[in-house]
Amino acid sequence: MALPATVRTFHIALSDVDRAVYETLDLRVAQHPSETAERLIARVLAYCVCFEEGVAFSGAGLCAPDEPAVSVRDALGGLAHWIEVGLPSAERVHKAAKAAARVSVFAHRDPAPLFREAERRRVHGADRVRVYALDPVAVATLAGVCDRKNDWTVIVQAGTLTVSTAETTVTCALEPVPLDRG
Repeated sequence: MALPATVRTFHIALSDVDRAVYETLDLRVAQHPSETAERLIARVLAYCVCFEEGVAFSGAGLCAPDEPAVSVRDALGGLAHWIEVGLPSAERVHKAAKAAARVSVFAHRDPAPLFREAERRRVHGADRVRVYALDPVAVATLAGVCDRKNDWTVIVQAGTLTVSTAETTVTCALEPVPLDRG
């Protein structure tokens, strides 16, 4: 018998000063038994950083290899923004760029392998793919205090991401790098 997903709730006061987005989010996020706490944190951060009308977590989670971790759909249900978490293959990023006008990758580990693979392989629309290298220490710190119920304040301002919880505050750079750096 398979283990069930763990449902974690996040009450988030989001202030994205750079984009003038100010929202209170109440999220119920399912963590698959094989999903690390760091990947879960990266998914929640990606959701916050890319928040706009139509943003949603993948309905099938890790069990849907053809879907992004987070996505934004337009009013007609079309995929407008494919948001990937972790270090996807260049082939997966290629597929994402063919499916959506915007693609973002939130890496919670060193993204250098993705850049190297993208240099060797042709990636469709690589100039439209933005890679965010989340600070692994910040992600690990948040993973260490993540519980079933979480209350966060998330601030995005001037290329900096700050997350405050009852236990800690972490700050890291949030500068997107184009996959096609040349």
